[in-house]
Amino acid sequence: MSLPHAILTALLEKPSSGLELTRRFDKSIGYFWSATHQQIYRELGKLEAEGLIRALPAEQPARGQKKSYEVLPAGRAELARWTAAAQDPKPQRDVLLLRLRAAAVVGTAGLEADLRRHLELHRRQLAEYREIEKRDFPPGRDAPQDRLRHLVLRAGIDLETFWTQWLTHALAEFAELPDTD
Repeated sequence: MSLPHAILTALLEKPSSGLELTRRFDKSIGYFWSATHQQIYRELGKLEAEGLIRALPAEQPARGQKKSYEVLPAGRAELARWTAAAQDPKPQRDVLLLRLRAAAVVGTAGLEADLRRHLELHRRQLAEYREIEKRDFPPGRDAPQDRLRHLVLRAGIDLETFWTQWLTHALAEFAELPDTD
């Protein structure tokens, strides 16, 4: 149910076409809620059919022109309802952790190299988030909307920090393990 709400959020921030939404997802919302181009277009159709958004009138009628969408009052109300609703955290599901558990019974062949690869990926993501923070949230930028957006980014920074620390610890443990392959 969250993809429609992610789209409503993005459209409230700025009316956009499906292609623009896809690009914006890749640069912001996609860091924590990903969606394909097809999923976004499918949801736009559903949201429009439900009366939550509408296509903006084209400035000049043209065949094949991309539609831009805006949120209607019903869409804003739905997003406000969803935002205010209580929601329990989802259980953690991580393939890497499951693979580590499986390695305890079948051996660790290939796993240390993948842990190193994961560590590098998380380090790169952390560096990217820190660059975004430096660029988009300089000292003194503390409007309520900015503070909430920064809070979301801080969650990403904290998660990547956790993963880099945990993977560093896991690799240290691997160095001490007897060969179980």
